[in-house]
Amino acid sequence: MDTITHNARASAIADPATAARWSIDAVAELLDLPFNDLLYRAQTIHRANFDVNAVQLSTLLSIKTGGCPEDCGYCPQAARYHTGVDNEVMLGIDEVVAAARAARDQGATRFCMGAAWRGPKQRELDRVLDMVKAVRGLGMETCATLGMLKAGQAEQLKEAGLDFYNHNLDTAPEFYGEIVSTRTQDDRLDTLAKVRSAGLHVCSGGIVGMGETRRTRAALIAQLANLDPYPESVPINNLVQVEGTPLHGTAELDAFEFVRTIAAARITMPTAMVRLSAGRQQMSEGIQALCFAAGANSIFYGDKLLTTGNPDALRDRALLTTLGMYPMQVASKA
Repeated sequence: MDTITHNARASAIADPATAARWSIDAVAELLDLPFNDLLYRAQTIHRANFDVNAVQLSTLLSIKTGGCPEDCGYCPQAARYHTGVDNEVMLGIDEVVAAARAARDQGATRFCMGAAWRGPKQRELDRVLDMVKAVRGLGMETCATLGMLKAGQAEQLKEAGLDFYNHNLDTAPEFYGEIVSTRTQDDRLDTLAKVRSAGLHVCSGGIVGMGETRRTRAALIAQLANLDPYPESVPINNLVQVEGTPLHGTAELDAFEFVRTIAAARITMPTAMVRLSAGRQQMSEGIQALCFAAGANSIFYGDKLLTTGNPDALRDRALLTTLGMYPMQVASKA
């Protein structure tokens, strides 16, 4: 491609500095760029907004595992699937605080608490509020993912000291019904609106590798980027296939396509923390390094993500050292 043609093509792609919204076509054009051109653009935007060698370390703990009534096709915690995940009781506050303290001592600055609920009952939320207060008392950023929220619950979480609420959009609107039938994506957007209204930061991303097309991935990124404002944290998950779930056996996503998705998220959401989330255990160190080059600057850190494996802390620290990267010393307050 000659320089004139390349420049004309690049100028046709929406620029977040001048465009109010990202169209699906504009994000699809990003994903279609030659790989090196896409990474160069993402890296340029990343450098303009962050220390490119600093990575935020977050730890995720399942405080209530299994027994979820939803039918998300990717999730081993759904009660209706036979995945070997038991319906466990909620952890006690002492267990949660001990896990948070250990995560902090290993360098994590954000601690996320996840529960396999459609949404919390008030008596359940009351226990989570105590956990949030205790973890915040350790000097860490706090995040929770508890399902759909009812009126007033986001405000209670905010008052307890919660910083971020995670509620992923999962996939593009037109593909959502292929993955989940027990709720709509509008239900998810309603919870995100409650979270914003309460003054909480939003953590919202999606899952790729669920059999979707590249254009579907473009539509997901466009939808996230067009939230007003876009999420402060954007976890990009690569499907972890678990036997017993409907999506087990889905064709695996090409690793370079995953890197492209990271780059598109960085370009369309320049100041967001773009997080490598589920599926990282299956990635080579080389692909993870490319994801950092494409603008990822946050990882879940520890040996487990809810019910699936994650690279352990020592391996992560070794990789960062090899790359000349280091943990963020102060949690982002984007």
